[in-house]
Amino acid sequence: MKNTSRRPHAGLAALTVGALGVVFGDIGTSPLYALQTVFSIDHNMVATTPGDVFGVISLVFWSVTLVVSVKYVVFILRADNDGEGGVMALAALARTAVRPAGRRFGLVMLLGVLGASLFYGDSVITPAISVMSAIEGLSVSTPGVEHLVVPIGAAIITLLFAGQRFGTEVVGRFFGPVMALWFAVLAVLGVVQVVRDPSVLAGLSPHYAVLFVLEHPGIAFVAMGAVVLSITGAEALYADMGHFGRAPIRRGWFFVVFPALTLNYLGQGALILKDPSTAESPFFHLAPAALGIPLVLLSTLATIIASQAVISGAFSVSRQAERLGYLPRLTVRQTSRHERGQIYVPAVNWTLFVGVLALLLLFGSSQRLATAYGLAVTGTFLITTTLFLIHAEAAWGWSRRRLLLLGIPLAALELTYFAANLTKIVRGGWLPLVIATLVATVMLTWQRGRGLVTERRIELEGPLEPFIDWLHTDPVDKVPGTAVFLHPGKLSTPLALRENATFNHVIHELVLIVSISSENVPFVDDSERIELDHLGDPYDAITHLTLRFGFQEEQDVPRALALCREQEIVDVDPETAYYFLSRISLERGSAITMPSWRKRLFLALAHNAASPTGYFKLPEDRTVTMGATVSI
Repeated sequence: MKNTSRRPHAGLAALTVGALGVVFGDIGTSPLYALQTVFSIDHNMVATTPGDVFGVISLVFWSVTLVVSVKYVVFILRADNDGEGGVMALAALARTAVRPAGRRFGLVMLLGVLGASLFYGDSVITPAISVMSAIEGLSVSTPGVEHLVVPIGAAIITLLFAGQRFGTEVVGRFFGPVMALWFAVLAVLGVVQVVRDPSVLAGLSPHYAVLFVLEHPGIAFVAMGAVVLSITGAEALYADMGHFGRAPIRRGWFFVVFPALTLNYLGQGALILKDPSTAESPFFHLAPAALGIPLVLLSTLATIIASQAVISGAFSVSRQAERLGYLPRLTVRQTSRHERGQIYVPAVNWTLFVGVLALLLLFGSSQRLATAYGLAVTGTFLITTTLFLIHAEAAWGWSRRRLLLLGIPLAALELTYFAANLTKIVRGGWLPLVIATLVATVMLTWQRGRGLVTERRIELEGPLEPFIDWLHTDPVDKVPGTAVFLHPGKLSTPLALRENATFNHVIHELVLIVSISSENVPFVDDSERIELDHLGDPYDAITHLTLRFGFQEEQDVPRALALCREQEIVDVDPETAYYFLSRISLERGSAITMPSWRKRLFLALAHNAASPTGYFKLPEDRTVTMGATVSI
C-alpha cells in the first residue's frame, strides 16, 4: 500500500546540504582514524613501504567504491519502502514480496531484528570513537593536554544528545554548511599532498590490493579489520533516507563526499610515504602546524555531526521496529513540518546517551575504541545484502545469474571484513555483540509477549457477534453521544464496551469500534486510510472502523476520525466524542509460555510503554480507561 501523494519537499539543493549535515557525518569523519588504525595494529605490522601503503590505499578505495558507491548508493537505495530506508524497512519490504507460507517469510523479519540490533551497537560506539578521535588531535598541535580529552568529549556528547529534541531539520540546517566546509577541507588537504607526490595515485589501481593480500595474507587479513573503518557509516545512508530522500543522498555522495574522501586518503598515503613517523596520526599531520587548532575544532564539529547520522538512524529504526510489533509504544515527536521522517524519540535518545558516555569513560581513547568497532558494522552489511537479494529476487524478478553477479563479490568482501573483525572479540569486539544481543532479546521478547497477551485478551473478551446479538435481544439504555472504543480487531468485544453494557446497562447512541492497523509501508494515503464495516447491520449504531497508518506516521486517531467525516464515511465529531480504552493489567502467571526472566522483561517493557492516551493523541478530559488483568 503505497502513498501515492508524496510529501512536500524542500528544494533539492537545500536537502542535499541538509543531508551532508546528517547522513554523511559518520563516513565523512572516517579519515580521522581509519588509516591511523591500519598502521598502528599489532605494533605496526603494516609497514610504511610503498608496497604496503599502495596496498592499503587500494583496499580502502575499492572498499568504499564497492560497498558504498555500488552496493548502497546504486542498488540498496532503490529498495525504498515508500521513501523510507533502514534494515527494518527493508525487512518489511522483503516480507511483503515473499510467500507467506515460505521459509523466507519468518527469516526476513528475524534478519531485520538482528540487523537493527547490530545498528544499535554501531549507534553507541560511533559517537564515542568519532568525538574522541577529533579531540585527540589536540595532542598533535598542543602536546601535554591529553588529560583533557575525556572531560571535553563527555561535555560535547552531553550537548549533542541534549540538542536532539530540536530535530534533524534544525540540526541539518546548521550542520550542513559545516560539513560542506569539512569535505572541502578534506579535499584540499589531500590535494596538496597528492600534488607533492603524484605517484600515490597508483594506489587507486586494484592490483595493489591484490598484491598486498598475496604477499602478506596474514597481515592483510588483520588489516581488513581496520580498513573497514573507512566504510563505517554506509548503513546510515540507507537508514536516514527517509529524512532527506534518495536523490539528495546520491548527489551528495557522488559530487561531494566520495571525491573528498578519495583525495584525503590519497593525501594521507602520500604523507606517510614521505614521513613514516606521521602514520601515528596522518590526518592531523596533513595540516601545517599553524592550522592545527582550527583543524581540531572543525574535526570536533564534524564528529559531532558524525554522531548525528547514527542517532537519526536509530530514531528511524526504533519507530519502524515499534510499528512492526518488536518494541513497545514509544513517545515519538515530529520535528519537521515538511519531512515526516524527521522525528525525535526521547527514550532512545537518552538510552544511547548513557551507553555512549559509559564507553567514553570506560575505553578512554579512540585507539582502544577502534578494537570494539567493526563487528556491528560488518554484521549489518551482511544482513542488508541478504535482505536486498531476497527482495530483488521476489519483488523485482532478478535472475539467479544477476543475483550471483552482485551477491558473490559483496559476500566475499563483507565476509572477509566480518571474519577479520572476529579477531578483535577479546580486545573489545565483544561489546557490540553484547549490545546487539541485548537489543535482539528485548525485541523478540516483546514480540512473543505481545502475541501471548493478544491470545489471552481475546479469550477474556469473548466474540463480538454474539455480544451484538445479545444487545438486540436484551436492549440496554442508550445515552446521547458518540463512544469510540479503541480495540485491536473486530472478532472480540472491547472490554470497556462489555463492561459498560453488562454492569452499567448503557451504551451510547453511536458506538465506533476503532482498530489501528500498522502497515508494512511508511505512509498511507488518506484515500486508503479508513475501512468501514457495519458488522452486519448498518442501522444498529455499532460500527467498526479500521484506521491504517504507516510505520513512520503518528497514529492520530482524532485526526483520522475527522477524515471520516470529511469523506462522509461516518458522521462522527472527534471534538465531542468520548474515547474508551481497554487497559490490560499484566501479571506473571505459572503457565510455561516463556522463561521466567523473559516474562519479567516483558512486564517491565509493558510498564514503561508510552501512554495510549498520548500515543493516539486522545483528549485526556474525554478519555475513559477500563481494564482487566491478564496473566502470561
